[in-house]
Amino acid sequence: MSYSSTVGSKQLDLGFLLLVHLVCADQQIHSEEIKYLNELSDRANISQQTKDEMDKILAQDPNHITVDKIINSISTNEQSELIRQILAMAYVDGDFASLEKELIQKTGTIWNWSEKEIDWHRQYAEKFADNRKAKVKQEILFNGEEYVQAIKSCSKIAQEDYQYAELAFNKTEATLKTLIFSLGEVMLRIEDKDTKATTAREVAKQLDESRKHLDTQILGELNQVKQSHQAKQRALSYFTIAFMGRTKAGKSTLHSIITQEGWESIGVGKQRTTRFNRIYEWKNIRIIDTPGIGAADAGGRGDEEIAKSIVNEADVICYVVTNDSIQETEFKFLEQLKGKTKPLIILLNIKHNLRDSKRLQHFLQNPHKLFAKDGKSGIDGHINRIRRYANEHYANDYFDIVPVMLLAAQLSSEPEHQQNKDKLYKASRIQDFLDSIRESLIKYGTIRRSQTFLGSAVGTIKQPDEWITKQKQAYQKFSNTLSSKQEKICQDIRNAQRDSCEYLEQQIQAAFQDVLNAIPQFAENYWETDEQELNRIWKQQLNIMKLEKRLKLSNEEAVAKFNQAIEESLEEVGKELQLISKINLGGFNLNNQDSFDVQKLFKIGGGIIGLVGAGLMFVAPPIGIAVGLVGAGLNLISNWFTSKAEKRRKAVEQINRSLRYQVLKQRRAITDKAIENLEKYSSDIFTSINSYFDELTEGLDDISNQLQKAQSSLEATVNYLNSGYAKRIIDWSMEQYEPLTVENVKKAIAKVERNFGQNITIQTKAEIELKKSLSEIKQVIQEDISIKPY
Repeated sequence: MSYSSTVGSKQLDLGFLLLVHLVCADQQIHSEEIKYLNELSDRANISQQTKDEMDKILAQDPNHITVDKIINSISTNEQSELIRQILAMAYVDGDFASLEKELIQKTGTIWNWSEKEIDWHRQYAEKFADNRKAKVKQEILFNGEEYVQAIKSCSKIAQEDYQYAELAFNKTEATLKTLIFSLGEVMLRIEDKDTKATTAREVAKQLDESRKHLDTQILGELNQVKQSHQAKQRALSYFTIAFMGRTKAGKSTLHSIITQEGWESIGVGKQRTTRFNRIYEWKNIRIIDTPGIGAADAGGRGDEEIAKSIVNEADVICYVVTNDSIQETEFKFLEQLKGKTKPLIILLNIKHNLRDSKRLQHFLQNPHKLFAKDGKSGIDGHINRIRRYANEHYANDYFDIVPVMLLAAQLSSEPEHQQNKDKLYKASRIQDFLDSIRESLIKYGTIRRSQTFLGSAVGTIKQPDEWITKQKQAYQKFSNTLSSKQEKICQDIRNAQRDSCEYLEQQIQAAFQDVLNAIPQFAENYWETDEQELNRIWKQQLNIMKLEKRLKLSNEEAVAKFNQAIEESLEEVGKELQLISKINLGGFNLNNQDSFDVQKLFKIGGGIIGLVGAGLMFVAPPIGIAVGLVGAGLNLISNWFTSKAEKRRKAVEQINRSLRYQVLKQRRAITDKAIENLEKYSSDIFTSINSYFDELTEGLDDISNQLQKAQSSLEATVNYLNSGYAKRIIDWSMEQYEPLTVENVKKAIAKVERNFGQNITIQTKAEIELKKSLSEIKQVIQEDISIKPY
């Protein structure tokens, strides 16, 4: 192949580099891809500049040439042959991954190729891949009939468990999508409510946050897990071992020892230039070498994230540590494995500089010395420290710790050490590790496969289940809190109404008392005035006393007093509700305990207070206090009495009596009307706030009901998986086999209780006779276990 182009000052084979990008597309490098890339490199006589650029792509160097630039630089007459090469590369590892499809679709779009044209070339690529597979030399890591039968049993179990688990994933996805739709409907119903308050907007806003989190985060991550589950399909007949550990712990050396392939980069001989998981497959054995834990690549994606992406596919995790630096930090990654209930083997790599000839001779004379457990230089301290750290970050310490010397095993395969080949290999104790792997496959392979497909799958569904449970509890608690706060606010409204009415009445009484106090002097001053003039002067007197203004001010003060009392109550409750919502309405993420923006939580206090400020203003009845019948009374008095003193006395008495009667009557009418207005106003506020809380609670309860439905569905799915897993444990413990069907599970399993990653209690429908001890079962599944009849 030759699709050369000058990029800057470099002459690069862009077609070859496009293939390198495709190899990296699914974020893992397969041994068959490397072999095919090597073949193409040799045939095309790839330049050193192209190989250097390839190294940058594999290492995800930020300065590498981008795939977009490459695609756009390929000429039209070169595209047809190159699309065949791309598709052939996609199929060479036996799995056309979804991320590889995306890159090919992107290429086709840029080149204006139809899906039909790409599909035609895809069929050619499939035939090429099938022919290539037939030519590949098939090797077996462990020989013998026992091994062959174990592989067959593992494959059979995997096929059934894959189908069984796929139903669970599909049901979970359907449940979450239904919940998203249901929450959307609830949100629309809340938004459509006719209310003066901000209830609809505030509840809908919070609900929309939950719905978006569910849609973008949880469903998105479930989809990733589903893709990982589907990726397992091509490896159903393989037993998968993943090597993990910090950088330079010896993973790549271990990989080379077992596979007898150096995994050097093409043409440059470097030990490792890629930042992706690397996969090597024999017939039925699959080794995955991961980047070192604790580093970060140039693009910001941690190697730890890359390593984690393969955990779901592994049947056994081999975690490599060294005796020269056992730090607690490197064991924190075990928390990720704990969440997947993955079987663990810890490989303790004893580091010693055997490249020094004197040290090598000393080692060969007494190879057991470096493996001694006690003594000053013994490894017991390392082993105890490993168990202590692992106990803190893993579910338990039910795992093997296998001490080996990887350098000795590596030297045994080097030409200059052929005379000591057998001694070095035996002294390395690598065979102890291989025996442990063989035991995992032959004795425990079937249950290991069930752990991969059923046991750890529960954790994937358990996490959205726990998120929904937390959301439901939060909304329910918030609803219950609202109800109790509603009662408090209603009582506060009643108290505020009583206090404001009392205050208003007192102020009216005080205003009119000043009028009553003014009547005697008024009568003395104007007893001789005619009725028309008397009423004019009285009205003028009332204006001077500012009675109407005082009554209006009393009304306003009563309203303000009522409003202030309610605002204070609502502010206090609002702050409590905001605090409760911040504490309880957090988000949950499958990767970490994130929470969404607390600034978008309810602002309940301010929403309700808006009601109060929009209240009615009181309108008092018009003030019309007249002297009334005073003139008629004076005329009668003038006819009956001739004495001026007597006439004065009677006139003053008449004015006093008449005005007092009028003032008291007016005071009663105004007080009654003012209190009536205030009570009506407070009643309107009471109704509005009650309606606010009722609608808010109704919305929250509706949300809780939808979450409850989803929770029940997910719990049923979790029980479905746990029951299937329990059936596999029982069958393996009884050394029997039955197809994994819902009917067979129901016949055997009555109930399963599981604290994921910690313990499992299996209740069977009948007495059973186990052929394995509970301690052995516990050690293998790495969870505490109890098995008893129901």
